[in-house]
Amino acid sequence: MMIRFLTFLAAAMMAFAFTGPATAQEPLRLTLRDGVIEALPFALPQFEAEVAGSEQMAADISRVVAEDLTGTGLFRQIPATSFISTPSGFASPVAFADWRAINAQALVTGAVAVNGATVTVKFRLYDVFSGQEMGEGLQFSGTTDGWRRMAHKVADAVYSRITGEAGYFDSRVVFVAETGPKDDRAKRVAIMDYDGANVQYLTDSSTIVLAPRFSPNGDRILFTSYESGFPRINILDVASVTRQQLGTVEGEMAFSPRFSLDGRQVIYSLANGGNTDIYRTDLATGQHSRLTNTPAIETAPSFSPDGSQIVFESDRSGTQQLYVMPANGGEPQRISFGNGRYGTPVWSPRGDLIAFTKQEAGRFHIGVMRTDGSEERLLTSSFLDEGPTWAPNGRVIMFARETQGAGGTTALYSVDITGRNLRRVPTPQGASDPSWGPLQR
Repeated sequence: MMIRFLTFLAAAMMAFAFTGPATAQEPLRLTLRDGVIEALPFALPQFEAEVAGSEQMAADISRVVAEDLTGTGLFRQIPATSFISTPSGFASPVAFADWRAINAQALVTGAVAVNGATVTVKFRLYDVFSGQEMGEGLQFSGTTDGWRRMAHKVADAVYSRITGEAGYFDSRVVFVAETGPKDDRAKRVAIMDYDGANVQYLTDSSTIVLAPRFSPNGDRILFTSYESGFPRINILDVASVTRQQLGTVEGEMAFSPRFSLDGRQVIYSLANGGNTDIYRTDLATGQHSRLTNTPAIETAPSFSPDGSQIVFESDRSGTQQLYVMPANGGEPQRISFGNGRYGTPVWSPRGDLIAFTKQEAGRFHIGVMRTDGSEERLLTSSFLDEGPTWAPNGRVIMFARETQGAGGTTALYSVDITGRNLRRVPTPQGASDPSWGPLQR
């Protein structure tokens, strides 16, 4: 790898600074420093249209690739008006001197061909200052309707080669779409690309729906519905948009569901006789297991990536705090000890951090901590931030934010785990309860 960006990503609490261009003998490197952040400059000339009629598709794909990369906050696109020259063709030699002159550190070139309902995209990535290609060029093919996925795949490959980390652009998010006034909102389960495009509605607004959650491979969604008058957990098949109710232990209310890592079990909260505990149901056998048994309210469970532990929130200590216990139940260990109340914990896909919502001094925050509760960091602060969910690579968190007052609105935001690059995710209307799915296959 010619461009070494991994040091930034491996040290989430620290900022980074660009240390200077690489030479043919010495690869580009980044040095960690406090408080100084400089995005890596890259050039992306519009992809070549290899077949007549492919020009608009080539322009659209080029735009989305650039938006994916710049949206991370780690990259800065050099405008085309600064280019000294542009590639004469995808297979043409690269005039590296022209790109060095405008301080481009990375160069992305590509070509697009539309043939009927099929689009083919190929690209190359170059380390400009070493004058070398970073890995072999790749090619993706798909339908013209799925052209955005081709762009996301290219951006994921570029991101991965430069940072050494898996990408997250070719992924989807399920969420609750909201319309109407604050005191009478209509809510529907909806799904979209990670960047807010291609929104589809999976339920109607005839009943309240809450907390949709993706399965590990993205084929199913859990959500809570009030269709029966009480909260019940539903399982929805994404492809067919059919659903069924999850069989649970008889109780008044079942809510806050999540899949296990293998997708074969569901953990959730169940309120019965005024007591709320955490249960697990095996989807194949229908067998139920009670994992907690206290007078406290215990909810919002989330499996660790290896499936061995569960983090959840409980008020057993008198205030809302976070606890970790073995996946089969057992004595929980409290991990949150700061001021305020903690809730909605979610284990990182990498297994190293737990994201949470914190309420303190009249403000809400999205934060992260180590799995033992150490190194707590608050990433956001507002009137109401809640419900964090992790990108597939564990480097970005999406959450819901609500504004104050009777006319307050809901929206989705994302932030990286350093607390930088807070961005609003565009949705057609109000949005809450996001759940980030895996990379698509």
